[in-house]
Amino acid sequence: MTNDNFSPTSRYYRTETSLMKTAEGREVVYLRRRFLPRDMGQLLTEHVVTQGDRLDNITASYLGDPERFWSICDANLAKNPQELTSEIGRRLRIPAP
Repeated sequence: MTNDNFSPTSRYYRTETSLMKTAEGREVVYLRRRFLPRDMGQLLTEHVVTQGDRLDNITASYLGDPERFWSICDANLAKNPQELTSEIGRRLRIPAP
């Protein structure tokens, strides 16, 4: 079952769902695990982190939508978005939209 309840820019758009039945017989719908694609696609550019950079602003600047920060996380294999801007001088891979 595919879930289209999320915005097309969400990392969860088209993520499969499953149904679990509790011991009490209640049915719970949940999102299945989301795996990163092996090929992260084309690289748009790289961004060098400077003092005061925020991931939402970086994403808005390059991809036109601050809510797509997750695509930069994916391209840099980051689980924690804050880690991407915590080190001045870090090079961030910016994927093509």
